[in-house]
Amino acid sequence: MKKTDIEKAYRLAQEQFAAFGVNTEKAIKKLARIPISMHCWQGDDVGGYEHVGGSELSGGIQATGNYPGKARTIAELRADIVKALSLIPGKHRLNLHACYLDNKGKFIDRNEIQPKHFQSWIDWGKGTLQGMDFNPTYFSHPKSADGFTLSHPDKGIRQFWVEHGIACRKIGAAIGKQFGNAAVTNVWVPDSYKDIPADRTAPRERLMDSLDKVFEPKINPAHNLDAVESKLFGIGGESYTVGSHEFYMGYAVSRQKLLTLDAGHYHPTEVISEKISSVLMFCPELLLHVSRPVRWDSDHVVILDDELQAIGKELVRSGKLDRVHIGLDYFDASINRVAAWTMGMRNMLKALLIGLLEPFDTLKKLEQKMDYTQRLVMFEELKTLPWAAVWDYYCMSKGVPVGMEWFRDVQKYEADVLSKR
Repeated sequence: MKKTDIEKAYRLAQEQFAAFGVNTEKAIKKLARIPISMHCWQGDDVGGYEHVGGSELSGGIQATGNYPGKARTIAELRADIVKALSLIPGKHRLNLHACYLDNKGKFIDRNEIQPKHFQSWIDWGKGTLQGMDFNPTYFSHPKSADGFTLSHPDKGIRQFWVEHGIACRKIGAAIGKQFGNAAVTNVWVPDSYKDIPADRTAPRERLMDSLDKVFEPKINPAHNLDAVESKLFGIGGESYTVGSHEFYMGYAVSRQKLLTLDAGHYHPTEVISEKISSVLMFCPELLLHVSRPVRWDSDHVVILDDELQAIGKELVRSGKLDRVHIGLDYFDASINRVAAWTMGMRNMLKALLIGLLEPFDTLKKLEQKMDYTQRLVMFEELKTLPWAAVWDYYCMSKGVPVGMEWFRDVQKYEADVLSKR
């Protein structure tokens, strides 16, 4: 599209939104201040670079597909990340897993990792990223082969994973200190039973005790924030998950930790947009892992569906965006991985923009007056307002491609770079 056409469409959209009392300039300025944490593991199908004797992906998760061009090295992964970020408006964050350490070719076990193993990531990210977030890797390791980590019956194995968790919090703190803003270090463990357990309590007691030990060392919250994440089930762990939603909701509230809501970690009829307002009442802050479950926790690429729009609107309506950390979490190996990143990030930003362009104060007043008819009418009219013209203008103002042009860029990158791997 020509610049003049984009500007003309934006001016018309600006007038239409103004008729509803919405200032589009304020909306895009607010959007520019919201960072999204882009997950590194989309680029190489959750492989990582620690090389633990060739262990395959485990822990109830699975990346499907064999699209060519997967990043094989840290350098390739970083190049792909830079390419994706160049197509996304705004300045954003990167979410790293512990298995992506830069070990210089020397095996370092997970309870021995240190900030120095991620220093090259920090140095690389400065100037490119707003910040970085971190995750312990409690899967794809010989000591997680039984399906249990922090809740394992073996005290020695539990201790190994406690040490890993403590090490990761220190790494998160080092990242946050150097970037000048806190890293969110998110704890998720795959611990589960494939079939019906006799004792549901003991594993949860062990998990609680292990988590308390992980979080015992005091770390400056200006550098690192602790989050805990639940899951409904995983492949090979369908009947019982130790870290259920109820477990972690209670743990986060009682310990005042961040609670992580992953869009794929609940029953098929549950949505995280419904949970945001409740969690923010009782937890200090909230971490979102935005994904797209299709029938199960399948981690499909985020699209601009009803639930994503509901998440964006609810975050804006809450008035508590400063207490919410937004990250993406999916890994689709069946399509171009740079395109997968770019689509998901742009769609999350679109959903937030739609929320920012909503006349929430007007809608709230109608609701308080119990004028549900006008509320419903307004909801329907808002659906056809030209938010896309505002989005195009925002992309242009940030110097990134408008419309399908970003995909042409990805196609060229695939031809020039990915196809040669």
